[in-house]
Amino acid sequence: MQPLSQVLPPSAATTPEGHLAIGGCDLVALADEFGTPLVIYDAGLLRDTMRRYVTAFRAHDPRAEVIYASKAFWAQALLRMAHAEGLRMDVASGGELFMALHAGFPAGKIVMHGNAKDAREIGEALDAMVGLIVVDSLDEIVLLDRLAGERGRVQDVLVRVTPGVKPSTHAYIATGQIDSKFGFALDGGLAAGAVAACRAAANVNLVGLHCHIGSQIFELGAYRMAAGLLAAFASEQGGDDLGILDMGGGLGIAYTRGDTPPSVEEYADMVIGGVFAEWDAVGLPRPRVMVEPGRSIVGRAGLTIYRVTGTKDIPGVRRYVAVDGGMSDLMRPMLYGATYEAILPGRPEAEATQTLRLVGKHCESGDVLIQEATLPPVARGDLVCLPATGAYGVAMASNYNGVTRPAVVFVEGGEATLVVRREAYADLVARDL
Repeated sequence: MQPLSQVLPPSAATTPEGHLAIGGCDLVALADEFGTPLVIYDAGLLRDTMRRYVTAFRAHDPRAEVIYASKAFWAQALLRMAHAEGLRMDVASGGELFMALHAGFPAGKIVMHGNAKDAREIGEALDAMVGLIVVDSLDEIVLLDRLAGERGRVQDVLVRVTPGVKPSTHAYIATGQIDSKFGFALDGGLAAGAVAACRAAANVNLVGLHCHIGSQIFELGAYRMAAGLLAAFASEQGGDDLGILDMGGGLGIAYTRGDTPPSVEEYADMVIGGVFAEWDAVGLPRPRVMVEPGRSIVGRAGLTIYRVTGTKDIPGVRRYVAVDGGMSDLMRPMLYGATYEAILPGRPEAEATQTLRLVGKHCESGDVLIQEATLPPVARGDLVCLPATGAYGVAMASNYNGVTRPAVVFVEGGEATLVVRREAYADLVARDL
């Protein structure tokens, strides 16, 4: 288990029976009790990571805010935990806004995102009286101004800027480059035009800038580069209406034993240190810095357990091992080639002697969880665990092929709590008329 220690939660241990345990709970016993596929979160690690974020950023500035990016995983239990730990909440749709409010999150601590917000979603945000809306297009500024005026409100907003920084990450999760569907590019005067449009709108109150350069980032220098470009832009724009700077999220996590992501503390040092240094350099008052972590809060805390349904050997080609889930509960490998490791929770310390392709049950050739997995001998009925699936697994889950979405369990101190029930077949037709 040592080689995979950095992708498993720190609470990982081996039971007297030789099984893998997380949060003091035997994973084999959990699979027997709750069925598979099963998504398990170490609640203690979730809470600890949230606290580390708040502590690390407020060590630099007590005004700093940590905003949880709920798109990563939005179960009610997690949203309530984030509120209890003093985080704000990032939502990117009317549905995510509804879930945050349903969890009891104060609307004033909600930040509304999205590159294609429609009139209904903007109206819902205004009616709820969310704290901030991040504007993403000139059309949206016009629409927001009108809808806020109809309600007799003036809405605080941030302008999302794409600074032209392209970090080393997958193209589908890089968002800070000029050619992006998100935000306003610094080049060509687009960001300046958005700032001017907000200042001219009677019912829009510009309070700062937003920048998100991408996700799964290990190279922290990209944040300093973005901060320098934003500082220069803020200096050009002048005024005291740019007192907030939301630097987005994007800190990467370890998905495989070869990954070495920076720590939360190193991330905080680079982001706030870089922002303050760049603002000082242009002679501006230091802004109130916000960040929006999602993956780096929930990713390592979660893992998914599958049961092997069968094996297939193709002589001279490869061995396939099929499990009872796949792309319907873990889309990332199919979406952008994300890589994971695997471990047998019933025999975590057994020697890995076979190379195989771990595949799902869906009617797609691309339904591959791990292209080349190295495991001990595996047979039908064995359990296979994929660590670091806490981000964008449950959130992207679907019912493709009529497969029901998995249950979610929180574990801590030897206790397991079911926080999301497994879907039933009846749920598949509940919306049909």
